[in-house]
Amino acid sequence: MEISQIDLSRVPEHVAIIMDGNGRWAKQQGEMRLFGHNIGVESVRKTLKAAQQLKVKYLTLYAFSTENWNRQKEEEDGLMELLVNTIAGEADELHASGVRLAAIGDITGLPASCQCELQEAIKKTQENTTITLVLALNYSARWEIMNAVKNIAQEVKQNNIDTDLITEELFQAHLSTKDIPDPELLIRTSGEHRLSNFLLWQAAYTEFYFTPVLWPDFTGEHLMEAVYDFQNR
Repeated sequence: MEISQIDLSRVPEHVAIIMDGNGRWAKQQGEMRLFGHNIGVESVRKTLKAAQQLKVKYLTLYAFSTENWNRQKEEEDGLMELLVNTIAGEADELHASGVRLAAIGDITGLPASCQCELQEAIKKTQENTTITLVLALNYSARWEIMNAVKNIAQEVKQNNIDTDLITEELFQAHLSTKDIPDPELLIRTSGEHRLSNFLLWQAAYTEFYFTPVLWPDFTGEHLMEAVYDFQNR
């Protein structure tokens, strides 16, 4: 797939990706699951570069769900270490290429070292405008929705909001994606056909694209194929 085949005037403003298949890919190579996560970082680089070429404005990656805490401690610790090192190591490059970093999810539930590196990278890149890379970290759509409900209920209790004024717009303003447009295209790798608790509210009118490609094998060309499919529906 070549970029010349894409109508750049009709590229989705926001693309979201469920990066699935790292563990299965590693198993196919006879390696531990964490090896697949490490290789998957290169796929993130390739995908981000292609998204910039396509002039996508927002790229959201499902990097770490709340369910990931149920994995073996060795894998959890390895994922956290990988996350910290990747954010710290990529911050300067992201900034140099005009990428603004953002995060959604229960960030306070992450280790302190991860929170620190994340906030530093977000602050460093906050003025960039080429593309916004949104990392969904310790994220759960159900958690996000419940958190919004609790916050709105608290404001009603304090008489700051009248129940008659609770609208979709007000509810959306209490989500962690309040400053991000809903995704027009959502991609899931590895052949699975489910959302896995990702952007349930925001994906109400999103186009879905499922590919059997495991995440470590995903490239910029695969992103272009997904966008091409999106444009020809």
